[in-house]
Order: sequence, then structure tokens, then C-alpha cells
Amino acid sequence: MRGLSDKRARWLRVRVGMLAFALFAFAAAVAHRAYVLQIARAPHLRDMAEAQYLRDLHIAPKRGTIYDRNGAELAVSVEVPSVFANPRQLRANGGDPARLARRLGKLLGADPATLRERLESDRYFVWLKRRISPAQADAVEALDIPGVRLTSEAQRFYPNRDLAAHVLGFTNIDGKGIDGLERTYQEQLEGAVERVPAVRDRRGQVVFSEQLFDDRAALGDDLTLTIDKDVQHVAERELALGVDTFEARDGSVVVMDPNTGEILAMASVPTYNPNQPGDAPPANRRNRAVRDRFEPGSTVKPFVIGAALAKGTVTPGQVFDCEDGRMRVGRFTIHDAHPEGAISVARILQVSSNIGTVKIGRTLGREGIYDALHSFGFGEVAGSDVPGEQTGVLRDYRGWYDMDAATVTFGQGMSTTALQLATAMGAIANGGALMMPLLVRRVTRGSGETVEAHDPVVRRRVLPAGVAKLLTDVLIGVTEPGGTAPEAAVEGYLVAGKTGTAQKADPVAGGYAKDKWVSAFVGFVPARAPRLVIAVVVDEPQIAYYGSTVAAPIFRRIASGALRHLGVAPTAPARVADAPGEGGAQGAPPSAEALAAARAQADEVSQPVRPEEALGPVVRIPDLTGKTARAALVSLKSFSLRAALEGSGLVVQQRPPAGEALEAGGVVHLVLERPTEGAGRASPPPAEAREGDAKRGRIAQADSEVLR
Repeated sequence: MRGLSDKRARWLRVRVGMLAFALFAFAAAVAHRAYVLQIARAPHLRDMAEAQYLRDLHIAPKRGTIYDRNGAELAVSVEVPSVFANPRQLRANGGDPARLARRLGKLLGADPATLRERLESDRYFVWLKRRISPAQADAVEALDIPGVRLTSEAQRFYPNRDLAAHVLGFTNIDGKGIDGLERTYQEQLEGAVERVPAVRDRRGQVVFSEQLFDDRAALGDDLTLTIDKDVQHVAERELALGVDTFEARDGSVVVMDPNTGEILAMASVPTYNPNQPGDAPPANRRNRAVRDRFEPGSTVKPFVIGAALAKGTVTPGQVFDCEDGRMRVGRFTIHDAHPEGAISVARILQVSSNIGTVKIGRTLGREGIYDALHSFGFGEVAGSDVPGEQTGVLRDYRGWYDMDAATVTFGQGMSTTALQLATAMGAIANGGALMMPLLVRRVTRGSGETVEAHDPVVRRRVLPAGVAKLLTDVLIGVTEPGGTAPEAAVEGYLVAGKTGTAQKADPVAGGYAKDKWVSAFVGFVPARAPRLVIAVVVDEPQIAYYGSTVAAPIFRRIASGALRHLGVAPTAPARVADAPGEGGAQGAPPSAEALAAARAQADEVSQPVRPEEALGPVVRIPDLTGKTARAALVSLKSFSLRAALEGSGLVVQQRPPAGEALEAGGVVHLVLERPTEGAGRASPPPAEAREGDAKRGRIAQADSEVLR
């Protein structure tokens, strides 16, 4: 009995021991597992757990804003609704793609067939329509269709419509810069895509993300331009008016600060609205100020003559024989519009003598002419931030023939852009420094931190200050009575500048086209303390083509408006250019000096192979009383005469009067007034006057505003 009890006791102890071992082993296993889960594999398991409810959202940053120099918004991004669908979820909830496509097509103004194709796809995400109106978004939301949702997207918006459109450019539907500064600064404006952790529910919807409330986490950089919104507006308005008035093909304007190289305005006509770039033909989106090349004609003469003065190959008072307006170069003949004999270097520039400029260029030699033009920036890019800038053409002097070396001194056989022309004239204006053109002042972060600062850069010195001052004195004479462009004179300010009227090359027939011209004027104001340099280029004007008639008045109106806006006080006595023959007793025959002035006022046309057609015969001035501005311009053009307009409406006075003799190329001063209702005229105006011409009325009105 006792033995049995001992046996049971031993077995009990064994069982207890086994149970204790099992419990210990279990505890050890639990401890080991806890160690593995809590310590050894904790990071991995934590990542797996977070992956169940955390996701990285890729937040596209809000595109940076573009401002003008004074902080006015030129390009901004605004949030707009877009609608998308999950076709799988739609079908899982029993949705009918065909029926839904018809409903949404009518609501969104979209093609139902296209919507149906997208809704029947096997994808998790399809766009139904992007950039919809708030009213459409409300209507979609009211439908409460499973699988159809709204989201917000940033849309580029240009609050000033077509203002500075060619400078700004535009973006595509995905917000990528396609043209202009939007393209050049795409990376900075777009910013970096942010990865933001967010908590999602079982349906995958974001329920919380603290970082989503930090707006600075998703902002592109901002641009502050050198453009002045108000100066840009004046430039665009007056250029459009000039192009419209003279029925030109297109035109461009550049307004710069010659002391810093900052571009205050850059305009091209025709233009477009960057909010709807697809509505305009590609030609309207072309920034002609940097992309269109043209032969600059006589506008390059100051640079050739300046280089000769700087190198000492000529002196200001040195006299050159201009051979009475005809000079043989090989088998070709170079003509001057105004035949001259022996005249000084200064006079050569003032009357724009081709022959005199050629002879001055010969003192430099071919290499010297090439170096002079190249030093002023011709034949190379000016260096602006606008994409697509053309270099212009300046062929290597080693390939020149004798005629090439001659004609290049007065702007033929080479090409440039409006920006390069303005930059070159700016070097004379500021005392001899060729500046780098600037369009962007700085790039800043949303916090206000400056990322890039663009300070003025001197590319090189091209003239001694003394030579620049001498050229300025001569170029002032160009815009005064007796010069080639009194139409560029701005009341109350001294203006220095140069006209150019060049025939366009004929790529089909060769040589130069007889009826296609480029009219240009480039100058700076106030001449003694320049604040603005302005280049105006008008391509293929039809009503008139002289640079002094077409481009110079545009310069005057832009300069007048810009100077007022900038608060530049008048620096010279008020002056309105007299018409030829004025100054003595009324009705007295013109003096020899007045006739010389009339000859000088006929703008130089760069046409070396054929004689100038504008000068020579004496014509009798037609009666223009009662005509519209356009009718008067057309009539004068048929007599090879030009007009200086004052006022708007119908011609009420002309000087010299009808019937007097005037050399072809002379200027007739016309005073226009708007008819007053009930004025009691003895007879109604002619039919053409009654019809009027709104375009010419606008240019005359703009002229009268400047004169007042």
C-alpha cells in the first residue's frame, strides 16, 4: 500500500515538473516573442502598421506669383474645381455609365461619347472635366453619385488680360510654362512637389494631416519683374494705335532704363490673351521685340560714327565730301536722299548721309566697322530672360565685298531686333556702357526670402563718355526743327534719337521689295539726364513708311506718357516742331534755311542701289480742308509729302496753305478739330469726311494730348 502511494507521489511530482516546464517554456516563448515583436522587429512592424493607415500625399505646390516692379500682380494661381471619376467604384455601386455620361455631358458641356468611354474604362481614376465653374461644381456635388468626385486644382490667371502677354507667356492645363517667363522660370515658379504624411480611413480618404495646414510647404517661388505695369500699358496702347493707323503688318516696342538695363516695357502687336492662348493664331503669340529680325537702316549710323570718333580716325569738325548725293562703289551707286557737298561729321549724322557715313566707316577699315557694330551688341543675343531671342545677323568682315563694307555702315546687309537696338542706343545714353537687359529683378520664396537678386550688369564699355556726349548733342539736333525727326520731339524735354526707314529684302525675287518697308525710331529722353531709351519698330506700314512719320510719333507718345507716370519734371522749354516755311511772316515764301529744314525732314531711306524716290521734284500742296486724318495722309502720300498732325477730327488748317510749292518729302502741318453739333456750317463736309476714320481720329487725339 505504501509502495503504491510512493509511486503515485513520484508520478505527481513528474507531472508537476512537466507542467512547470511547460509553463516555463510557454513563458519563455511568450517572452521571446514579445522580445521579437517589441524590440527585434519593432521598426519593421511599426512601418507595416503605419502602412495600414498612413500614406504619403504628393502635394503639387501652388505656382508662384509674377509681380511688376511696383508689386502689381501680373500672373497668379487660383483654385478652381475639377471633376473626376473612379469607374470601378461607379460600376460596383450599380452605376450606368451610358446614362451618367448623358447627364454629365449636358451639365458639364462635354461630349457624352467621350465621357462614356472614360466611365466604362477599367481604371481607378479618369478626368471627366477640368477647370469647371463653381456653378457646375455645385451641380455635380448635388448629384451625389458614388465614384464621381470633385477636387481643386490651381489654374493660372492673368488679371490684366493681354498686358505684357509676350513677356509673361502662358501655361498649359497642367500648369507647365509654355512660353515667355513662365517657361524660362518654370522650375522656380513651379516649386518642388512636397511629400506629406496623412491619416486615411478604411476607404482611403484623408482624415487628418497636420502639415496640410502649412501653406508654405507647397508654394513656388515668386518673380518680381523690371516691367512697370503703367509704362507697359502706354507702350502697348500707342504701338497698337500706330500699327492700326498706318495699316502695318506688326510692330514692337522696347522701353528701357539706360542706366541699369532694366526693361520697363516690351510690347508686340498683334497680341493675345494668355488666359485663352489657343484662341489666337501662333503669329499673335510671337514676341517680335526679341524674335523678329530686321535691317536697322540709318539707326546704326550713330554707332559707326561713334566708333570712329572714339578711335580717333575722324574728328567732329572733319569735313567729308558727300559728292552731291551720288557715289560709285564698284558697279553700284550709293545715293543720299538729300544731296550734300562737303559737310562735317556732325552734319553727316544730323542729315543722315549714307555717303558721308560710308566714308567715315572707311577710316575704320572693314575689321574696325565689324568690331564697332559687334561691340554695341549687334550679331549677338542681348541676354534677356525671354526665350527665343534671336542673335541678329552680322556677317564676318572677311567675307565682305566692297559694297557690303559700304552698306553695312548704314544698316543694310545686317539685321537686329528691337531689344538689341534699344540696348545699343542705351550705351550712348548712359555715357558709353553696354548694359545687360534685365527683365527679372528678383526671385523670392513665399516667406519673403530672396533666392536670386538680379543687379545691373555692365557687359562692356563701348564709348568714352566724351564721345557719348558729343553723339547726344548731335542726336538732339535730329529731333529739333531742321533734323530728320522733329515728330519725335516731346514737349518740355530734350530728345536724342535716330530714324531709320529700310526696304525689306525680297526672298523670292532677290534684292529689295519696292513696296515693303520697316520704319524705326530709337532715342532717349531726357537727353541730358536719360531716364528712358525707347526703340519703336513698325513692319510694313501701308499708309506711309518714313520712320519719322510712322515710328517717331509713337516714340513721342510713349515717352510723354511714361515720363508723366515716372514723375520726371520737364527739363527744356516747351517746343512744337514748326512746319517748313514757318517762322517768318505768315504766308511769306520759305527761306533757304526753311527749305534746308524741309529737305532734312525727309527721312533717310536705306536704299543704296536705286536713287531715292522721295526727293527731287517740287509739288503743289493739295487742299486738305475738311478731310479726315487718314484721307489727308493718303492724299499727301500721293504727292510724296508727309504730315505732322495736331488735334483730332477733320482738317481745319494746314501750313503751308494749299497751292504753295513744296519739295517732295516736305512736311505739311495739319490742325484737326472735331465738328461741333449745331455749329451752323454753310455746307456739310465732303462724303469722305462724314464717313470719318476712327483709327486716324485716335492717333490725332493722342497727338493732341501730347501737345496739350
